[in-house]
Amino acid sequence: MPIELISSIDRQARTRPDARALGDRHQWLGYAELTGRLHAARGALRALDLATGDRVVVWAGKSVDTVVWLLALLAEDIVPAPAHPGLKPEQVGHQLARCEARGLLADRARLRQYGQPAFDADWGWWATGVDAPQDLPTPDADNAVDLTARENGTPPDRLAMLFFTSGSTGLPKGVMVSEGNLDTGTRLVADYLDLRQSDVVAAVLPLAFDYGFSQITTGLARGAAVYLDDYLLPADLKRPLLREQATVFAGTPGLLVPLSRQSWLHEAPGLRVLTNSGGALPVAAVRRLREARPATKLFLMYGLTEAFRATYLPPEEVDAHPDAIGYPLPETTIGVVDPDGRLLGPGESGELVQGGPLVTQGYINDPDATTKRFRPPPPGWPDETAERVVFSGDRGRLDEAGRLHFEGRLDQQIKVAGFRISPEEIESVATAAPGIEEAVAVGEPDAESGNQRLVLHVAPRHADIEALRHHLRAHLAPYQQPAAIKTHAALPRSANGKFDRRALTVTEET
Repeated sequence: MPIELISSIDRQARTRPDARALGDRHQWLGYAELTGRLHAARGALRALDLATGDRVVVWAGKSVDTVVWLLALLAEDIVPAPAHPGLKPEQVGHQLARCEARGLLADRARLRQYGQPAFDADWGWWATGVDAPQDLPTPDADNAVDLTARENGTPPDRLAMLFFTSGSTGLPKGVMVSEGNLDTGTRLVADYLDLRQSDVVAAVLPLAFDYGFSQITTGLARGAAVYLDDYLLPADLKRPLLREQATVFAGTPGLLVPLSRQSWLHEAPGLRVLTNSGGALPVAAVRRLREARPATKLFLMYGLTEAFRATYLPPEEVDAHPDAIGYPLPETTIGVVDPDGRLLGPGESGELVQGGPLVTQGYINDPDATTKRFRPPPPGWPDETAERVVFSGDRGRLDEAGRLHFEGRLDQQIKVAGFRISPEEIESVATAAPGIEEAVAVGEPDAESGNQRLVLHVAPRHADIEALRHHLRAHLAPYQQPAAIKTHAALPRSANGKFDRRALTVTEET
């Protein structure tokens, strides 16, 4: 049986065929047309002779067609691994290799980046080990095909999707999301947000971000209309909020902080739900959003890719507790442990640990990293049925009422605008630039967003910074670009010879 999301779309197509389902700047599809395009895309995928469980990296800009291909892969029991559209070819190549993908499904612009400048089709399929891609037809409801029914009883632990996320060290890791994770997470979030058929859900976050893809799953599962758009400047948000009259809007602090300062925000006619995840929203921004939108329900949330969503604060508590990120979701258990793995009480700071049905299956083809992060529950864990939990790497505390408060990362990982960035990946690219002998990437507090900004320290002092920036733009995604580059005669080291990252976080710019 297809995942519940696909079944929900089919039901909407039968009962509300003309209701708006999915749109972008160029088009809107009703549920019947969306289902027709899904059938066409599924037929095209079957012609590629892909097998159940095969992994496919999807690299494309955000559009109706991109979502159709992702949904079609899910419906065919093929595992999509969405890649951020801003990644560079070598980064996409890493994802292909890491998940042992059967191939790359990409739009024209990305195929040209990948070495096919003459490729003219809108979409292409590039099988692993093949010299050139082949054309794929743009999913078209007029070309839908009849498909044989699939067998019922797909197990909930079947691998459904891969979301790549950076750890504190090394290259990005592919988080294995099961069908049960996806269905349960969709149901729980749609329930507590009270999503409705009458809603217009703004999907502004990247689809390669689990929080971004969640806008697709939760919206379509409830029969809402989902509008896709991209965000570069605050003015870009006028399209979803004013023109399309979005009723549900999800963001990270890097998006919501500037939104909170827009004088036109109070004009959004239909906005009834705002959500934040990907980092704690500064209290000042919470206050501004509440002042501009007093009737809009603001959900402060917390989650990690390895377990999707962990907590949410009910909107009626936001004004009294703007620095909290909520209570555990239904069916979810949250605890705080010390460095020895002992559970801590209210008010004590430690590592956040999550258990329950949203805990994913680990990292694909990386058993060592999986073993470090996904472990048996600590002694005294409240859920006696739990066999494994995920250690988040985040620091936090629970108050006496059971509300969670986020206090930052425990490791060296940097979180910028909701994206987790591996310092090691930035550093390896920087030291490959001509003239750069040493490089250390650190996160520094950003007064603008209340979270972090990426700062790159390099040596020698006379390094060509413009040439380095050009090199970084050529090899790293836009969200991985440093906000500042600081030069040094030599980078500070600790007594054991390792770079002294702590010293760099307080070093004055030179």
